[in-house]
Amino acid sequence: MKKHIVFCLAVMLAPSLRAQQRDTAAGAATAARNDTAEARALRDRIEAAFSERVQENLNLSTEQSTKLRATQERFGARRRTLQQQQMDRRRAIDDQMQPGVAANQDSLRKLLDAQRTGRAELAKIEQDEDQEMAGYLTPVQRARYEQMRGRLMQRVVEMQLERRDGRMGRGMQPGVRPGQRAGRRGRGI
Repeated sequence: MKKHIVFCLAVMLAPSLRAQQRDTAAGAATAARNDTAEARALRDRIEAAFSERVQENLNLSTEQSTKLRATQERFGARRRTLQQQQMDRRRAIDDQMQPGVAANQDSLRKLLDAQRTGRAELAKIEQDEDQEMAGYLTPVQRARYEQMRGRLMQRVVEMQLERRDGRMGRGMQPGVRPGQRAGRRGRGI
């Protein structure tokens, strides 16, 4: 139970550490580097706790556990990089779609094309990772692993939404940025 609580807290704090890193002013570059190190350390603890639970729940041998850890590290780094790029693209698209500001058609086309390519790359990573795991995990172990990972990701999203909703000021609606009027999120799509 204690591990579960620490794990949940770590998952909840990871987004705030990333936000702190983004919000750090240019004059506080040292603090930003420290936040990056803290976020990385927190992510490492989360991944270690998840790996431990996976090893226990899937009854993995030492060899399977070692191979799974190597797979997670290899594909996890690529996945995180692509996910960050996708988030950056979504923000750039949102910035282009400001009410009352003319969107740059060429820029939007490039962003949308890159977003589609990024989705395909993420799907390929998922496929390659699953194929690699099929070499050392049984189908039952792979299915259980996918269930566990799915629940973890679902919980992370829920906690991020809870944190976002808790930070929203009075009168704010989800998806509406400060200074933006409710009901005018896009360009009348």
